[in-house]
Formats: sequence, structure tokens, C-alpha cells
Amino acid sequence: MKNTTSVKRLFTYIKPYIVWVIISLILAVITVVLSLYIPILIGRVVDLLVGKRDVDFDGISQILIRIGVLIPITAIATYIMNICNNHISYSVAADMRNATFEKLHKLPISYIDSHPSGDLTSRITTDADTVADGLLMGFASIFTGVLTILGTLVFMIRLSLPIAAVVVVVTPLSLLVARFIAKRSYDKFTDQAADRGELLSISEEAISHLDVIRAYGAEDIFIKKYTDTADKLKNDSLGAVFFSSITNPATRFVNAIVYAAVGVIGALYAVGGGISVGTLAVFLSYANQYTKPFNEISGVVTELQNAFACAGRIYEILDVEAEDENRSRSNDTRSNDISSVGKAETVKEELVDNDADMIASRDVAGKVNFEGVEFSYDKEKSLIEEFNLDVSPGSRVAIVGPTGAGKSTVINLLMRFYDVDDGTIFVDDEDIRDLNRDELRSDFGMVLQETWVRSGTVRDNITLGREGFSDEEVKAAAKAAFAHSFIKRLPDGYNTVLSEDGGGLSEGEKQLLCVTRVMLDIPDMLILDEATSSIDTRTEARIGKAFSQMMRGRTSFIVAHRLQTIKEADIILVMKDGAIVEQGSHEELLKAGGVYKQLYLASK
Repeated sequence: MKNTTSVKRLFTYIKPYIVWVIISLILAVITVVLSLYIPILIGRVVDLLVGKRDVDFDGISQILIRIGVLIPITAIATYIMNICNNHISYSVAADMRNATFEKLHKLPISYIDSHPSGDLTSRITTDADTVADGLLMGFASIFTGVLTILGTLVFMIRLSLPIAAVVVVVTPLSLLVARFIAKRSYDKFTDQAADRGELLSISEEAISHLDVIRAYGAEDIFIKKYTDTADKLKNDSLGAVFFSSITNPATRFVNAIVYAAVGVIGALYAVGGGISVGTLAVFLSYANQYTKPFNEISGVVTELQNAFACAGRIYEILDVEAEDENRSRSNDTRSNDISSVGKAETVKEELVDNDADMIASRDVAGKVNFEGVEFSYDKEKSLIEEFNLDVSPGSRVAIVGPTGAGKSTVINLLMRFYDVDDGTIFVDDEDIRDLNRDELRSDFGMVLQETWVRSGTVRDNITLGREGFSDEEVKAAAKAAFAHSFIKRLPDGYNTVLSEDGGGLSEGEKQLLCVTRVMLDIPDMLILDEATSSIDTRTEARIGKAFSQMMRGRTSFIVAHRLQTIKEADIILVMKDGAIVEQGSHEELLKAGGVYKQLYLASK
């Protein structure tokens, strides 16, 4: 992304803090004016030192008192200005970070699946911090720097036009040097940010699966992958630092030329009586003040290049098209009456929508139809073709088949984690693409093979942000999921704080917590994707009874490899290569002697 585009978009984030910007500008003006006025006072003091035994001590005293008052005022103005700049910079970074994190929750699952989590994390954290640092340096240096250059130039012209002309002619060399370096540093900073994200992704992957890596002796592979990326980051960082580091000495060299020119020419003017010695002292002070902002701004430019590069990576996420939302529900209030099996009755309020084409309200019966559905993750490799399925309300549908047959893909399409390439999926005769995704997903309860336990208490993990549940309801759901017994053994029971990914809990215990989430508030339809894969056989048999009661009257989709768990399903779909090759009840499929019988015998 080009710098100009990044700057324009950054201004949209700065706009809400325009009052702070104005205050900072006013304080910058005060700071610059006072810092430029003080050298004039010092020059007057020099002129009052006429010669030996010819010093105006009274005049010097009055000027020194004035300087003593102005210096604290300048310091206070600078301090408050820095507070304003800090507020603007870190507020903008926080807004960008929050917008990016919020956008991640609206992005298609396909985008998340195709980007390393470490790289996305790097954009939200590290890149946002880099933007804040760049803005902070930019506000602190550019505001005062530009004002200092303009103010100093005005004062110098008023004092002596010829000497001011010398400064103006020589100083632009600093800008040329800074521009030359900035062009070459931007690409390096962009590569540096990308390398940093890849390195974080490799680190997360290795740390999360260190046991598997050690079990298969793959340490050397990951170490090499990490060190190769680290070396690339080192080289790109060295390139970026090299260009940014030569900015300061290059501009200082130009500044020294300016100072020397002012000193020599000013001295000649002073000897000829064109200016006083005090004025020459003022000019020398201004020469430093005038060239200093060029030096600072040129240094800030490299930081801004880094900030713009990181901002571009953030904008890449913000510019991704979000999942389409066709309609939304104004309120969704659930009243829960959980019995020993955690059954909850759901009361749904009317939908509020101004679009006449959208459906105002609906009661979910659980009728599901797949009509001519086609889908593939890789458009060059077909997966599901002409998939047709009719599910009656309240039916229990089991989906079985070898790995890669498309079982989980059917669930992904039903939940609109992915949209079909062709064909239509209906729920109660409504095309699911005409439904808001959140509304559709709220009609399903899911228990997946892959467990997720967040940092927080056991109770927090069960409610998962849902409010309005009493402790008795939470315990009833846990008892229904046979999780209550192991929760009681934890140090603080339901208030035990779990670390990321469950800490010391076993995979089976984590899966029981996931089952409890569904038991707490059972929606109208259920999806169980290997929901008991990590649970021991005895507990699985007990949960199976709870599941049977929970699924009663609810349309349920069960994905399973252990076929003994799906004997009571109303219909069993046998999938292979994205298509249904057999369907029927357990007894019917065994009698048919086809693929299902082979899978069943192999699983015993």
C-alpha cells in the first residue's frame, strides 16, 4: 500500500481526536515562539556586554528575569503537548487494533484458514504498536519541527536577509538526503513486518504442538524453519536499520555546513558593521534551531516508513470483504428452564428489519434440504457434486465415511462457515443465504471433536459469555453432561481458574465442558461432530443416554467414526468422495452389505 493512501486512511482514525490535535498545535506554536524568542533575549544580553567596565547590569538583570519566566512556561507547554500527542497516538493505535480484531470475527472462515494465526496476531499487536510509535514520533517532531523551521526563517529574515538566504539555500540538501533514504527504507520495513509475523506464526505452531514434534523427532525441521526465517528477519532488519541509521549523520553533516556558513558570513557582516555581535549570536543559535528539525524529521521519516508499512498490513485485513449479512435480529432473549438433562426452552422475539424482502420472524421446526449442492475448497479439485438430502423435522441424521469423504464439509456448509458454490441449502424452506449468519448459527448447538477451553473460570467456560444463568442451572447442565463430578474435585470447583487451553484438564474433561455448554441452553437443532471422541467408553455410554434425550424432537446431525454410537439414528448417510453412496437405518445398511457394513465391521 502506498504511503499517501496510508496517510489518508490514518487521518480518518485521527479525526475523532481533532480537539486533541488542535490543543497540541496551539501548544506547539507557544513552545516554538517562546523557544525562538529566548535567543533574541540572549542576543540582547550579549549586546549589553559592550566592553570592559561597560556593562549594563540593570538591563541584563531584567532580561534574565524575563528568560527565567519564559523557560518554565515553555517546559510546561511542551509537557502538556506531549501528553496530547501520547493520547492521540495510542488512542489511534487502540482503535485500529480494535477494528482489526472486530473485523477478524466477520471475515470468512476461508480467509482465516488460509492465513497463519501468528501472522494475524502480529498484525493486531506488534504492527499496531509500531503504528503508535511512528505516530507519536511524528506528532512530537513534525508539529514542532515544521513550526520551528517556519518561525526561525521569519526571525532570520527580519534580522538579516543575506544570511537567511545562505541558510535557506544550503538546508534543502537535508530533505534530498532524507527523501533518498526514505524510498529505500520503506520496502525493507515492509519485509521486516512480514518476517516478524511469519516468525511469530512458526513459534506459536511449535509451542502449541511441541509434544507431537518431539514424538516424531521433527525438532530439527522446525528449528531450521525458525532459524531460516529469523535469518531473513535479521537481514531485512539490518537493511532497514542501515538506511535509517545513515539518515542522522547525513543530515547532521548538512547541518554542520549550514552552521559553518552562518558563522563565517555572519562574522564578516559583524566586522563590517552590518550586524551586532549579539545578532550574530542569535543567528548562530537559529542556525542550530533551524537545522535541528530537519535532522529530527529525517529521523522520524524512517520510523514513519515502518509505521506506514505496518499500517498497510493492518489495512489488508480491514479491506477484506466481510461475510455478507442479509438481515439481523434486534433482540434474542432466551428464557431457560434446565432440568436434569439441561433442557432449555427458547423464546424468540420478533425480528426487526426495514427490508421488505427479508423475513420478519420464524419458528424453527428443523426441516433441512440440500438441493443440487456443489462445493470445493480448491476450485481446481472437486469435492461435493450434486449433493441432495431431505431431512424431516426432529430426525437424527448420522454421517459416516472414510477420512476426506466430506462429512465435516457438509456441516461447514450447513453452518455457513463456507457458502455453496452451486445449489441451495434450505432450513424450513428458507434459503440459508437469506438468513443472517448469527441467527442461523444460533439455531444450532455444536459439540466438536476439537475442544476449546478459554482462560477463565470453569463457570465462564460453560456459559461462554451468555448471561442470565443461575449457579443451579450451570450445575444441572454439568450433571447432565457428567462433568459435575470432576469439576467438584477441582480446587475451587466451578470458580477454579483455568489457564489457556484448559491447563491441567485432560482431553476428555475438556470435551465434557464443551458438552456442558450445549446442555446449558439447547437450541432447536444439534450438530455433534465426534462429540465423545476423547471420552472413555463408560462415560460415553452414559452421555449417550443424555444425548438421546437431548436430541428428542430436535433435528440432529451426528458425525462419527465409532459406528456403535449411531445405531439409533433415524437415517445414516454413508459418504465417499463428497457424495452419498448409501443411506438408510443401521439394520438396512447392514443387510445391504455395502460400504457401511465394511466400515462397521472394521470399527468393532
